[in-house]
Amino acid sequence: MTYSAWIILTACLVGATCGLIGVFLILRKMAMMADAISHTVLLGIVIAFLMTRELSGPHMLIGAIIAGLLTAFLVQWLHTLDIEQHASMGIVFTTLFAIGVILIATSVGNAHLDVKHALMGEITFIPWETTAVPLLGNIPVATTMLGLAFVIVLFFILAFYKEWKITSFDPALAASLGIPVLILHYVFMSLVSVTTVAAFDAVGAIMVVAMLVTPAASAYLWTDKLSVMLVMSSSFGVLSAILGYYIATVIDTSISGSMALATGVIFIISFLFSPKHGLVSKWVKPATTDVMP
Repeated sequence: MTYSAWIILTACLVGATCGLIGVFLILRKMAMMADAISHTVLLGIVIAFLMTRELSGPHMLIGAIIAGLLTAFLVQWLHTLDIEQHASMGIVFTTLFAIGVILIATSVGNAHLDVKHALMGEITFIPWETTAVPLLGNIPVATTMLGLAFVIVLFFILAFYKEWKITSFDPALAASLGIPVLILHYVFMSLVSVTTVAAFDAVGAIMVVAMLVTPAASAYLWTDKLSVMLVMSSSFGVLSAILGYYIATVIDTSISGSMALATGVIFIISFLFSPKHGLVSKWVKPATTDVMP
């Protein structure tokens, strides 16, 4: 594959995976959790580096996942203390992210680990760092991680589809049916963490948040059926990745930033023209109703 093809494929995997996870974040009214975890994984990465003094390896992934789970646990714990959930998210993610930034500034030294890289990512560097994969040959490490993350997320969504559906729409009913709501909550947060970590190094926190929230919000405007929403959200994520790449090449700007912009463009189109919730549809329907005898 060409250099550009690897970048587009990797970004499409980010869009597809984040699109699936994002639907449940939107339905559970936890969109800000995407922002929280995408920032707090920085703390896990920094601590893993300080413990090993190596910038690559499974320890970085483990550290980031632990940080994501810690974020979910602290948010849930504060919520049980009668602190509003969105306020809990804001308190936890700003505090943990600030600790990560301070550790980078004071303890990391000359290593290639900085806040700008964490926020924006370096998707143009993806094709240069490869790993040998059986039957597939040499594949970029980031692409391999994101492909694995996509398979894991898709497996859990398909395997526990009914449970995710019930716990997302009516947690009280799920609990009365004997479904372990709290366990599923932390499994879901683990999936969010895995997805965020897999995409974090390649595209940065800003694009992760954009891909987790905006495609799902766009899909929510087009359909009320969960299965269709999942497919549409994932498709919007892939479409945003492709459009964003070509926008960036035309105007010579940040690829990750352009992909995030593309998610916003798709949302605006959905907001205007979706058949049920779109502004244009709402204007046309009353006019059509007046004409009817």
